[in-house]
Amino acid sequence: MPVNDQALREPTLLILTAIADAPRHGYAIAQEVEKISEGRTKMRTGTLYGALERLLEQELIAVHEEEIVDGRRRRSYALAPRGREVLAAEAARITRTAQEATRRLGLGFGAAGGVVGA
Repeated sequence: MPVNDQALREPTLLILTAIADAPRHGYAIAQEVEKISEGRTKMRTGTLYGALERLLEQELIAVHEEEIVDGRRRRSYALAPRGREVLAAEAARITRTAQEATRRLGLGFGAAGGVVGA
C-alpha cells in the first residue's frame, strides 16, 4: 500500500502515473499531469520540484538521467521499484472503490464501456 498505508494524495498519484510508462523531465511531467487530470491539475514549478524531491527521498522515484542544458541541470525521473508497487496498489484500491460506487448506484457498463442507466 502507499507510503503511510493511506491513499495517495492526488498530486502524488498524478506524478507517479505521469512517469509510469517512461522517464520524463520536470516540464514533461507537468504536461502529463495536466493531461491525465484533464486540465484539473496544473503544477507550478516550485510545487512540482518540491514533490519530486519528496518522492526521491521516499524512494518512489529515481533520477533516470542528469544533463546540463544551457548551463542548467536537467534531470529526468523514472518510477522506482517501490514507486511501481505503491502506484499499482493505489490503482487497485481506486478500481475497487469505483466498482463499489458503480454497484451501489445501480450503474452498469455497456459493451462500449459507456455507463448504462445514468
